[in-house]
Amino acid sequence: MKKLVTLLVVFSFALFLVACKTEEEKGIPGLLRWNIGADPLTLDPSLNGASDGGDVINNTHEGLVREINGIVYPGIAETWSTSTDGLTVTFNLRQSNWSDGTPLTANDFIYTYKRAMDPATASEYSWIWEYTNVVGANDFVFGDPEEEGYDADALWDAVGITAVNDYTLQFDLVNPTSYFVSLMAFYHFMPVKQASVEAVGGEDGLWAKVPELAVCNGPFKLTQYSLGSGLTLEKNEEYWNAANVKLDKIEGKFIDNESTAYDAFLAGELDYIPQVPTSEMTRLINEDDQFHVYPLLGTYYYSFNLEQPMYQNLKLRKALSYAIDREAIVEELQGGQVPAAGFVPPGFVDHLGRDFFETAGTYGLVTDDGNFDEAVTLFAQAAAELSMSVAELKAALAADTLLYNTSEAHAKVAQLVQESWNQVLGFQMSLGNQEWGVFQETRKAGNFDVARGGWLTDFMDPIGMLAIFTEGNAYNDPKYDNPVFDQLISDAQTTTNATVHFEKLYLAQTEFMEDMPIVPVYHYSDFMYVKSYVLDWGRSVLGTVDFSRAHID
Repeated sequence: MKKLVTLLVVFSFALFLVACKTEEEKGIPGLLRWNIGADPLTLDPSLNGASDGGDVINNTHEGLVREINGIVYPGIAETWSTSTDGLTVTFNLRQSNWSDGTPLTANDFIYTYKRAMDPATASEYSWIWEYTNVVGANDFVFGDPEEEGYDADALWDAVGITAVNDYTLQFDLVNPTSYFVSLMAFYHFMPVKQASVEAVGGEDGLWAKVPELAVCNGPFKLTQYSLGSGLTLEKNEEYWNAANVKLDKIEGKFIDNESTAYDAFLAGELDYIPQVPTSEMTRLINEDDQFHVYPLLGTYYYSFNLEQPMYQNLKLRKALSYAIDREAIVEELQGGQVPAAGFVPPGFVDHLGRDFFETAGTYGLVTDDGNFDEAVTLFAQAAAELSMSVAELKAALAADTLLYNTSEAHAKVAQLVQESWNQVLGFQMSLGNQEWGVFQETRKAGNFDVARGGWLTDFMDPIGMLAIFTEGNAYNDPKYDNPVFDQLISDAQTTTNATVHFEKLYLAQTEFMEDMPIVPVYHYSDFMYVKSYVLDWGRSVLGTVDFSRAHID
C-alpha cells in the first residue's frame, strides 16, 4: 500500500510537471516577452539609425504604408496614386488619432519631414532624402547654415511636399522612383508629434523614452522605460487598426549577451530572441522549427580609419582584406551567412532581372584562403611604401585596436580575423569592445583604428547600400572620399534610365572595391528564435520585426 501511494505521488508530480510544461508552451495570453538586444540609443523615428531602435519604433509608430513579409499594406494612407509621368505621388490619409486621442493629419507629416531634413536637427538619416528624389530635398538637407545668405525657411518652401488638405499629402519628384511608396514604410518617414518633441528641447530625441511624452500612432505605445534594463509596450487603443492588434502588452528586455538571452528563452522567461550563441546555430537550424533563418539585405564589414596615415596605403588595406578566409568565418558562425567579396549582398535585381551580387563578380577577392600569398606580397610592398620594415609595420599594427560593440557574435568574428592576420601576416592586433551606445559615438567621431561596421539597406535598390560611403554621409565611418565614386552614385541617382542607373552602380562598386576602404566579411542572414505559440509575427524584408498582428496561442 505504501508503495502504491508513493507511485501515485510520483505520477501526480509527473502530471504536474507536464501541466506546467504545457502551460509554458502555450505562453501567457496577450503578453509577448521580447529581447530587443542592446538598449537603443534613441526611439525617435527621425533620429534613429540602428536596428534595435528601429524594431521598437516599427511597433510604436506607423508611416504612410506598412511593409510586412515583403508586402506593402496601407498604413496611415488608405490609398495612393502615381501620376502618369511618375513625378507626382499622392497619398490619401485615413482619419486616425495619435495615442493621446488627438487627430493625426497631413500637417503632422509636414512637421516631421521638415524636422528630419533640417540640418539643425542633425539627423543621422537625413541623407536618405536624397534617394527619395523629392524636389528640393537635397538643397535643404545638404544646405550649410554657416553659409552667407542661408535661409532654412526658403529652402523648405522649395521642397516638393504639400499638405493639399488635412488628409491629402502630395510629393513632387525630380525623377520617377519605383521604390518610393515602399520606402515610406521605413521608420525615418514615420510621423512624430510636435508637442512631444518640443516638450524636452526638441532635437535630442529624449521625449521618445519618456512614457508621458512618447505620443505615437502605431499598434503599441510606450508605458515604461528602464535605462539598461527594458521597456513595456501596451496596446494603443487609438491605433486605427486596434481591432486587429491581439497582444495587450510587450515586455521588452535589453539583454545584449546572447548566452544570457538564450538561457532565459530556454527557461521560458522570453518568447522571442533575435540572437543565439553561435555554438548553437547548426543544431538549431537542423533540429528546431522554432529557429527561423532568412536572407538579409546587408553586409558585415570592418572600416579602416582613412584619416590615419598608415591606413591611407592601398596595398596595406588590400593585404589586410586578402588575409582573411571568409568561408572559414561563416562556417564557424554557422548561421547561413554568405562570404562577401563585394559590398552589395545577394537579393538585389538589376534592370535585366539579374542578381546584382552574382553579376558584379568578386573583384579579385577570393573568399577562401586563396589570396593569402598575395596578401603577404602586398604587405611587404606596403611596408616599403610607408618607409617601414615589415617588422616595424607588424609592430605598428599590433599597437592598434580592432574595435567592435559588445556581443559574443562580434567578439567571435573579431577573434577569427585577429587570428587570421596573425597566421598570415604575423601580427596580432589588440581587440577592444564598447557598449553599443558608446561604440556608435566612438565610430561616428572617428576615434578608432579599425572598427566593425554593418549595414542593412532601407529600400530595394543597391544604391541604398553603396551610397553610405559618399563624402559627408553620416554612416561613412572610414571617411572614404573619392570624387569618381561620388559622381557615379550621383549619376545613378539622377538618371531616369534604368540601364544607366545599374551600369553606374556596377562601376561604383568596382571603384569602391578597388580602393578597399573596408574589409567586407559576410552578407547577413537574419535569424530569430521564437516560441511556437507566438503566431502571425512578421518581419520586413529589410529585417525589421513587426508584432502588429502577433498573438499568443
